[in-house]
Amino acid sequence: MGREGAGPVIDSIAHEAGPPATAPDFRHVETWIFDLDNTLYHADSNLFAQIESRMTEFIAHRLDVHPGEAYTLQHFYFRSYGSTLRGLMECDHVDPDEFLNYVHDVDLSPLHPEPALRPALERLTGRRAVFTNGSRDHAERVLKQIGLDGLWADIWDIHTIGFVPKPRPEAYDRIVAAGGFDPHAAAMFEDTARNLVPAHALGMTTVFIRSDTRWSIQGPQVSATPRQNFSYEIDDLADFLQTIRL
Repeated sequence: MGREGAGPVIDSIAHEAGPPATAPDFRHVETWIFDLDNTLYHADSNLFAQIESRMTEFIAHRLDVHPGEAYTLQHFYFRSYGSTLRGLMECDHVDPDEFLNYVHDVDLSPLHPEPALRPALERLTGRRAVFTNGSRDHAERVLKQIGLDGLWADIWDIHTIGFVPKPRPEAYDRIVAAGGFDPHAAAMFEDTARNLVPAHALGMTTVFIRSDTRWSIQGPQVSATPRQNFSYEIDDLADFLQTIRL
């Protein structure tokens, strides 16, 4: 698989004493794929609460409905179409960039770098990518705020996947085509359970980051997500990345 022009490649770092042989084995992984929101920063920052509130405001103003009705519609679209934006596009002919610019105009000050996460990411061998249902601009702003800018070979955003969001299988096919990588040599990290199902079907190693937010739990969706779709379930991303075998 060619890597020319793919962005920064991570050098392997030799350690005198690596993880034990019983540690999770990621030696086959060449491409590391991370969700953005509530994955590369902790969900308790409540940044997504700001985004959610602005989604409600946008729908209320754009469709001229009461905020309560807007909130209900927003979550119905999320459950039914994979993202609120996709539902608005298909049902209400909303311009996607108008929506994205509005909902991502949020205060990032609640986000703070996690000191252990950058070195944990830097030790990975291969290349790293962010895969988000949001915009590239939002991803770049967040990554800079949390001190993780400059680490990524690719940022696959909602434009990359043609506004067909996770967990639609077409979205995953598009990032595989865009990145030119072998899914069997890839690992994907997500806080939303159902978004790992198509990744698992393609042969990726899947890591579910547990969270008690409703965007992660999604009511009946998680209970209906078979655990065999997760290679691993974790609570702390930085700690996990420091302990895996490379």
